[in-house]
Amino acid sequence: MTTKLFRNASIFTPVDKGRPLAGKLQGEIVHIKNGAISCVNGVITDIGPEEGVIKQLPPGYVDTEVDCKGLCLIPGFVDSHTHICFAKRRELEFSMRMSGMDYLEILRRGGGILSSVKDARAASNDELFSETLKHVKSAVNFGTTTIEIKSGYGLETGAELKMLGVIGRINREMPIDVIPTFLGAHAVPPEFDGKPDDYIGYVIDEMIPKVAEQGIAKFCDVFCEEGVFTIEQSRRVLLAAKSEGLGLKIHADEVYNLGGAGLAAELGAASADHLLAASRANMQAMANRGVISALLPGTAYSLRKNYARARELIELNAPVAIATDSNPGSSYTESMPFIFGLAVVNMNMTAEEALVAATLNGAYAINKQKITGSLDVGKQADFLLLDGESPAILAYHAGVSPVLAVYKHGELVNSA
Repeated sequence: MTTKLFRNASIFTPVDKGRPLAGKLQGEIVHIKNGAISCVNGVITDIGPEEGVIKQLPPGYVDTEVDCKGLCLIPGFVDSHTHICFAKRRELEFSMRMSGMDYLEILRRGGGILSSVKDARAASNDELFSETLKHVKSAVNFGTTTIEIKSGYGLETGAELKMLGVIGRINREMPIDVIPTFLGAHAVPPEFDGKPDDYIGYVIDEMIPKVAEQGIAKFCDVFCEEGVFTIEQSRRVLLAAKSEGLGLKIHADEVYNLGGAGLAAELGAASADHLLAASRANMQAMANRGVISALLPGTAYSLRKNYARARELIELNAPVAIATDSNPGSSYTESMPFIFGLAVVNMNMTAEEALVAATLNGAYAINKQKITGSLDVGKQADFLLLDGESPAILAYHAGVSPVLAVYKHGELVNSA
């Protein structure tokens, strides 16, 4: 048994009340000015004012004591939506888009998601692992201690299982929690061009049973969007996944108000993500069901789109999370501090609301709230030390990362 004491810290954390924080509670943060955390084998046993925490510790009980030097201490980031498992970047495509080229022309020139599919299919397991590992290490440097990673660049059974295998290996070999998500219904692959219904049948009859048999994926996601998959096609995929014991997530209403947010409410999905074009009625339906609204401001930034309506969602009492959407096409970033800054400056969230969104509500979006997302007794000692007086430094000091140290299970996994 290993006991650690982290003392002399200015602690900011949401408190888990057994449900995602929403509405007026979205920004509810506890601040312990001269705080301390004790943990045993990486699990928090006490948190509070330093004097009180130390008083509860028997003499000689602590193996390691860490002086946090008065620094701001917050929970580790939970990045609840990424496509960080990919084989190659698409930098040239970004330049084309910034020059005004539309997506169809980029597709004609060999870009777009299908280029990532081609690269992922061609990559060996080791090549895909090496590229993914590089980006996950970068995410840890920026303070991410729990991360969701989707498949979705395989679009055929073998390649999707290969991606999930790589994601599972990342989970075993990296000192953070990785939540694998199956996204076979990410796009229609070339071999099913013009036959989306046939592809959906293939996903349901062929892919999902083998993904379930492999046993790595925890969730199934689907890209429910105009020109990709319809409401009915998405419903079929998600119901098939649910029957195999997978949790549900939806890429919903990113470009058009197709109704994906309403489908998320209907099926009780863990989260609906993007939501740039979601209707107020469907956002209210999500709020009524407690579905997490996972907002991805990095995508709006990269695509020069209007940002999701965070303030409206909060007013509707919908729990809001924020995530990177890290991918090679539309949001190439592993930096949760960058996403935090976009949420505060461009989505009009307070720093406190953004902190809840980047930690506890993100944990609820991937069903990891029992172990992480807040600094509560019984949860993992996953936390960051920041170069600042409060979480606001994450938005205030723009363009840099104020993360000085990253702790996972009470162990230092990175320091500046």
